[in-house]
Amino acid sequence: MSKESAAPITKDVSGWTDPTLDSVRGTETPKDPDKGYIALLGWSVNAIKAAQKFDRRYVVVAPEWAADYCAANNVPFIPWDFARLNDRSLEIAQRLKDQGVDVAIPLFEETVEWSGAINSVLMDKPRMYSQSILFRDKALMKRRAQLGGIRVGIFEEAHEKDDVVRFMKRVNQTLLKLEGDPDDPIHVKAFDKAGCLGHRMIRDIEDIDKIPDEEYPLLMESHLDGWEFAVEAWIHDGEIKFLNISEYVTLGYSVFVPATSELESWRNAITKQIEKLIKTFDIKFGLIHPEYFVTSDGEMYFGEIAYRPPGFKAFELIERAYGFNAYQASMLVFDPKSTKEEVDSFFPREVEDAKGYAGCFGVYPRRRVISKLEMPKETTEHPYFESHELVEPTEEMVPDRQAFGTHWGLVFFFGDDPIKMRDLLKEQEELDFYV
Repeated sequence: MSKESAAPITKDVSGWTDPTLDSVRGTETPKDPDKGYIALLGWSVNAIKAAQKFDRRYVVVAPEWAADYCAANNVPFIPWDFARLNDRSLEIAQRLKDQGVDVAIPLFEETVEWSGAINSVLMDKPRMYSQSILFRDKALMKRRAQLGGIRVGIFEEAHEKDDVVRFMKRVNQTLLKLEGDPDDPIHVKAFDKAGCLGHRMIRDIEDIDKIPDEEYPLLMESHLDGWEFAVEAWIHDGEIKFLNISEYVTLGYSVFVPATSELESWRNAITKQIEKLIKTFDIKFGLIHPEYFVTSDGEMYFGEIAYRPPGFKAFELIERAYGFNAYQASMLVFDPKSTKEEVDSFFPREVEDAKGYAGCFGVYPRRRVISKLEMPKETTEHPYFESHELVEPTEEMVPDRQAFGTHWGLVFFFGDDPIKMRDLLKEQEELDFYV
């Protein structure tokens, strides 16, 4: 056979076929050409499933390793390496614009800045890129919040160990600590990472030595004693369309939605704070995920704000509690072609329309040496238990947790009593899932 007549060799990607996808089953929702065309930045199978059941055209922009999966499952795909923004940043924006894409939606912290850069081109609004930097740089974010009259704790940047030592001493001096009094802790966080990544609580000077050099520069914050919680707010035309309050049981371990009536009693005050955030950060559309503290004297302090889906499967918890798909909600409020009537009719009533309380617990091994996964009977036999995503360990030695660490998987619960849910999630901390 001549070289010219040889058929091109095609790669077999059938091993990547996912029979749960509508694109494979032939049940994908027809797309409306009059609605927006959406780019999903980052990789999330749940987001893809939501897009397939929604009436907007979509394309996934993810690293090259996703190519085979997308080819096998008929998922529209553009490969892109989300490395540090550079001179090539305009290339993906122009490519999406030429394809007719209307908006780029960030699915992870690492793609927030990219979405700002791309949307500034797609929508011809250069300020959107600068706004995305505010959402990523925690120090800039807190300064902007202060300018808007929003309460924040004391904070500074640290470039080396001595900066952390000085900050901790200065904070405790300000608190009028006497000789022999225990130091008030401080927190250090990465400037531009999501959630608990890089987050450490420093209780004494010796703890500062445990911070690796590569984690500098970082943000330092004073400790706030109080009730920490998160908010998920979908915004359209500068107005809140749905506001969920996620109640943390233990930060980094557990969360559930909706919140208890005790925390929900703060809803009006929380709504006012979110409206102030919208004004301060000039937010016109999208999904925001801010965190707050309520102190014992009733003051509310702003922690930080994220412009992407939360961790701990919060979107999935909201869907379990309310029935609407939170990924589709984000596509709706991001889409510049969505109408007010369409958005208003999509969302249920907060709290009133919840079918129950959905929670999850992040598992960390409590032992130094483990051999297998063993789900506790106290967990699996509880009527609220639904499922888990834990897997068998691949090594016997459990690595030391760095900072707050990353959980090994989530356990999911659903029930009709928020107090039972809160207590159940707290009880999980005393159980061994890996033995």
